[in-house]
Amino acid sequence: MSEAERLLQEALAWKREGRKVAIATVVTTWGSSPRPVGSMLVVDDRGRMAGSVSGGCIEGAVVKEAQAVMEGAPPRLLDFGVTNEQAWEVGLACGGKVQVWVEALS
Repeated sequence: MSEAERLLQEALAWKREGRKVAIATVVTTWGSSPRPVGSMLVVDDRGRMAGSVSGGCIEGAVVKEAQAVMEGAPPRLLDFGVTNEQAWEVGLACGGKVQVWVEALS
């Protein structure tokens, strides 16, 4: 079983338990990127997480957006890029670009 299949099964199990669940997926990378396209992070409404979209450097920002999506905000595409301000803010000091799609599991 692939990592993506395992994470999707975990997300479905959480959903069956009555939890709200969001899935974040790396959809684009450029330059230095800690995780490849297709990497996933699943989050539930109790703060449980599985997987990774960054190895830690943007995880906090992604989790915050996942929480908003679970509460009814529309799905969103997050951009983390090479501007000095944003790179240092989210921990991408080495440069690069990562786009992460965040959606609620319904």
